Amino acid sequence: MSVKNSKNIPAVPVSIGKGATKTVLISDQEGPNFAMRKFTIAPGGSMPMHTNLVEHEQYVLNGLARLVIAGEVHEVRSGDVVYIPAEVPHSYENIGDVPFEFLCLVPNKPDETILKPENK
Repeated sequence: MSVKNSKNIPAVPVSIGKGATKTVLISDQEGPNFAMRKFTIAPGGSMPMHTNLVEHEQYVLNGLARLVIAGEVHEVRSGDVVYIPAEVPHSYENIGDVPFEFLCLVPNKPDETILKPENK
C-alpha cells in the first residue's frame, strides 16, 4: 500500500512523442495487476500511430485531443473514458490550447510500443 502526491513524481519524455511526457503513478512493482501512468501532451504535441502488446484503459483529465483508434477518429476531452484493445493501432494529437492529460492503466504483462511503418 502507498499514498503519494503525483506532483512529487518526475515526468519523463516519451521517446516516440512530440511534446509528450509520462509519469508513472503506480509502477508494475507496486501494483500486482495493473500499472497507472499519467500522460501529458503539450499543445501542438502528438504521439504517432503505434501499437502495444497490452490493452489500455484511459481516463481523460484535461484538454482536447484527436485520438485515432483502428482508423476511427475521435475527439476526446475531460471526462471521456477510452478503451484501446491490445495490438490495435492508435495515435494522439493535442488539438487544444492547454495540455492534454490522461490516466492510462495497463496490465502488468510484457509490453512493447511498436511504431507503424509510416512513422519509422
